[in-house]
Amino acid sequence: MNSNKANRGLTTKPKTRILRLDASANTGASDSSKLADKLIRQIRLRGQEIEVRSRDLNLAAPFIDGSWIEANFTAADDRSATQNQVLGLSDRLIGELNWADHIVLATPMYNFGVPATLKAWIDQVCRAGVTFRYTENGPEGLLAGKSADIVITTGGAPLGSAVDFVSGYLKQVFAFIGIDATNIFGADQMNRDAQSSIARAQAQIDQTYPAAATQEMA
Repeated sequence: MNSNKANRGLTTKPKTRILRLDASANTGASDSSKLADKLIRQIRLRGQEIEVRSRDLNLAAPFIDGSWIEANFTAADDRSATQNQVLGLSDRLIGELNWADHIVLATPMYNFGVPATLKAWIDQVCRAGVTFRYTENGPEGLLAGKSADIVITTGGAPLGSAVDFVSGYLKQVFAFIGIDATNIFGADQMNRDAQSSIARAQAQIDQTYPAAATQEMA
């Protein structure tokens, strides 16, 4: 049999590279992280081969400071060895974003906003000329072609309400760097009925990422 004929029509799906980010300080029992686990399992059940890299933001990103600002605004060719070292972590975090096809971010709402660790990561990766640039028509994100799922849990605040400074903010941040294909999965107001809130979020995940028929039959 001609090997070309035998292989005709057979294609190998490329791996989807997923960068997972966890922002909860409750690393041992985080509801947002458990929902992210569920979401990634559902993506696997679709039959797509994936590779996942994970980063716990509690261990990742210090706050930017004066030396970081000075290094960032120094032209790359003019930076000292110390300045390159200051920006080293930022470069690695941006490298992870460049590597990924898809980002899964799991975060709780803390006091109506994002955890400080997540804000620190945002400040490390939003860099002019690297992940976005300014043009005559305004800022342009440089990480186009990627997508993101954002998993959010809240204690009492409803997502989408006037006191939700998380979901809209995170969608804007991702769009700012060029990632405007985003989904929000929310388990909100968990202090009222955590079980029902989690169930709704799980149902939303199932609806967005239905398992392939062959997986459902297995």
